[in-house]
Parts: sequence; C-alpha cells; structure tokens
Amino acid sequence: MSPWFRSIERLLAALLLLVVVCEAATAAQPPLILVSIDGYRADYLARGHSPVLASLATEGLHAAGMRPVFPSLTYPNHYTLVTGLYPDQHGVVNNTMRDPVLGNFSPPNRAANTDGRWWDEAEPIWITAQKQGLRTASVFYPGTQAEIQGTRPSYWQLFDSNVQPNARVDQVLAWLDLPPEQRPSFISLYFEQVDVAGHNYGPDSMQTDEAIVTVDAALGRLVTGLRERGMLETTNLLVLSDHGMSATSSERIVLLDKIVNVDHIELESSIVNAGINPKPGYEAEVARALLAPQPHLHCWKKSAVPRKYHYGHNARIPAIVCLTDDGWIVSTAAAESKRARALLGEHGYDNNDPLMRALFVAHGPSFQQHLTEPVFDNINIYALLAKLLGVTARPNEGHWPPSQW
Repeated sequence: MSPWFRSIERLLAALLLLVVVCEAATAAQPPLILVSIDGYRADYLARGHSPVLASLATEGLHAAGMRPVFPSLTYPNHYTLVTGLYPDQHGVVNNTMRDPVLGNFSPPNRAANTDGRWWDEAEPIWITAQKQGLRTASVFYPGTQAEIQGTRPSYWQLFDSNVQPNARVDQVLAWLDLPPEQRPSFISLYFEQVDVAGHNYGPDSMQTDEAIVTVDAALGRLVTGLRERGMLETTNLLVLSDHGMSATSSERIVLLDKIVNVDHIELESSIVNAGINPKPGYEAEVARALLAPQPHLHCWKKSAVPRKYHYGHNARIPAIVCLTDDGWIVSTAAAESKRARALLGEHGYDNNDPLMRALFVAHGPSFQQHLTEPVFDNINIYALLAKLLGVTARPNEGHWPPSQW
C-alpha cells in the first residue's frame, strides 16, 4: 500500500474516532435538577418578584401554565409529576386519606410519610432511574423519604421545615461536588414557603410576595453555584409547581352540619375536597342529604365523579366526594371552632380553574431557548423526566412534547 493510501487510511480512522467520540458526548445525559416551588401560581411570575426565575424563563422554555390533576392538592400532584399517572392510578389520592389496611395518612404524620406502602402503587422516576443504574438525590421532594418497592434515592433527607431555602440549595451543590462516580444524575429540590404563605395570608398578600422573593433568592444561589462550577449550561434545570392558589375567607364556608348529621359520617378529608364515608347503617340517609343540590358544594358518589377528573375508583377514595366552588371551603362547626386562624388561601379546586395553574420553566442544553408555549397538563412531565434522564419509562398517561403543543 502506498504512503498516500496509508495517510488517507489514518485520516479516515481519525475522523471515524472523532465521530464516535462526538456521538458518545452527545449521548451522555446532562445532570437534571427538578425544583418544585409548592403553591407557586403560574401568574406569580408576572409580579416582578422573581427576577432569577424570570431570567431562566426568558432564556429557556416557559409555558403559560401547567394544569394540575384533580384534586389540585400537593401530594397527589407531586406524585403525578414523577409517575405520569392520575391519583386514581398511583394511589396518593389526597393530602389526607384513609387506606383500608394502612389506616390514616396526613402530611404531619412522619411515620405515614416514610411508609413506602402508601406510595408503592406506582413507581416514581427516581426509583426507575436507580433501577437503571443512575444515582439520584432529593431535598424533601414528597415521597423520596419512603422506601418504595424496596428502594430509596441514593441520597435523601427527612423533611424538616426548619431547614432554610439557602441551606437546601447548599446541599444540592454539595452533592454536585461529589466525585463523578458518586455524583447523582437526578436531584429533586422542594420549597414549601410560597404555599404556606398563600394559605396563611392569601395569594395577594405581602407575605406571599416575600416568600416568592425568598425562594427566588435561593434559586439565584443555585444558578450562581452552577455557573461557578461551569455547569449552568450543561445542566437541565426544571422549575415548576404543583398547583396554584385561590383567596378564601371565613365568610365563604359551607358547614356540613347544615346539610347532614355529622355524627353519622366519617370525614376523611375537608377544606376544599371533602371525602365522606357514611357510618354503617346511615348510607342512604347521608347520600340523600349530600347528593341533593347545595349552594357552593357539589357532591358525587365515587362511582359518579365526572369523567374529566379521572377520579373515583381507587380504594382510598371515600364513598362520597364533594368539591366546593372556587374561593369556598367546606368544614364542620366543630373544626371551625378549633381553628386558630382563618384560612386566607386554598387550593384543591377544579383543576381546570385558571387560579389552580402551576408554574413551568425549563433551562438547559436539552431545551429550546427563548420559547413560550401554551398551558399543558402536568401528567406529561414524567415522560419529559424519563427522556432527559435517558431511562426507559414505566407505562404512563403522558407524552412529551404535550399534545397541547
């Protein structure tokens, strides 16, 4: 073979090697950080209190809002985001619920929150990622504190509201500073401050605006930390929320005492979504009272919940499901007499209500820049997470991009 042909051969081999290396680099999945700002209503972004978030939205992909699943509550929607399933399917049907075997579940109950049996009717994305060889980590994302199907994230923490937003960000950055073989590919980060302020003071309050500022500053700390590590442009960053918030008032309360004999019911959940089980022997009486037309309250047998809600078959859903009009709450006289302060903000309403719309901002190498899309259903987020992580998704109800786009 002549020297000329050998030179061409070496050149082609070098070019082939370059192509293989480039393809491998392209195929490598960038790190993914999922940030959940509980209760951050989609239109909060326009208030001018979130400059860091607004910059990410302008530079990256931003949707006008995300439509939550019904009920538009924290736990059901957080689990839908990471499973791509409706609450009827994944089993986390309310913030407070009763299981025929496990008993009662409520957010303050740490034992229930860490019991994987509440969560294992579906497989969340971090478990799928762990099974497929990725490391994952979480600061307080709902569900990550439980052992689900025998697995937890590589790094996780029990929820502690005393851990401030900046400290939560510092933990994320510390995980990113680990050696490559220990570093997580997927990190979830949770902030509840905006939701808490919205409940206590109302969505239009100064305190809610202050909470928005606090969380945005923590987000700025994360962006700065990524930039200092040379990772901002190579990391996929999703910032979203679970639901919005409506203003409520002590003058807009539906008292169940005026509708039904409350001694004849078990109230499994209330406030906006009332889940009611009649006590034995009172089924017909309770159904007759609650299913009759009521001002500002709509009740259905679980088998007759409107199909648009995809809700009513799971064993954890009570026999009768009630929903208030926007801005109203449902309660009992006894519960209201014990309430220390009026609830000035709530969610859980019809998931098609614009005030329930959630935030969606995406920034990173996998997203188009300077793009705004219309409102879409949050059940599609799981398909996006699987695609970004390069894992094989479990069967789910969503797809990416959303059909609304």
